[in-house]
Amino acid sequence: METSERLKTIDEQLAVLRRLDPDLTGFGAAKHSYRLNPVASEEAVAAFESTHGVGLPSGYRAFVTRLGNGGAGPWYGLEPLENGTYDDLDSKSGPIDLGAPFPHQKAWNMDLQIEGDERYESIEDEYFDPKWVCGLIRIANYGCGISLNLVVNGDEYGNVWVDDRCNDGGIYPDPFFHREERTDFLTWYELWLDLAVQDLEKRHASGRV
Repeated sequence: METSERLKTIDEQLAVLRRLDPDLTGFGAAKHSYRLNPVASEEAVAAFESTHGVGLPSGYRAFVTRLGNGGAGPWYGLEPLENGTYDDLDSKSGPIDLGAPFPHQKAWNMDLQIEGDERYESIEDEYFDPKWVCGLIRIANYGCGISLNLVVNGDEYGNVWVDDRCNDGGIYPDPFFHREERTDFLTWYELWLDLAVQDLEKRHASGRV
């Protein structure tokens, strides 16, 4: 399916979610109301790419310039592009270096079998060093310190990865926590839409909505 057709279907599916969940009971719906933010201009996206020395994956670039720059999406919704380089989405702090390639090709974690606070303090700075997440942008906040991220530099270019270091879970591919598959942005977003619609339809059928 062409990108334009996929974007049209996504827009239609968001309308279905608004119809099925007017009380905004779905995960994160109270925050985004199943609506997207205004689009980012081509000039703004080009400036972002030039500033950071990267080209955004085509599906994501089309989404933010033709559908919306953040808003409705998995978990607590999509972050706008301008938030993508924050190391910490909750505090909106710390830069991520997009100019360096993303360092992972498979699920990564450190040995965190720690005995005593003193040893933990000695490795905490290393575990949370921003070097482990260079070459990606933050695209969604799961909560509990977990972020969903899109690789924009390196061998995993275009794939969505999870950063779950706050819960000692490491960094790994596949945002729906199977840790095996690779998922590009539009496929990831479409999967969320499908699962959200299925869940709401089941709840309607059982009288829980």
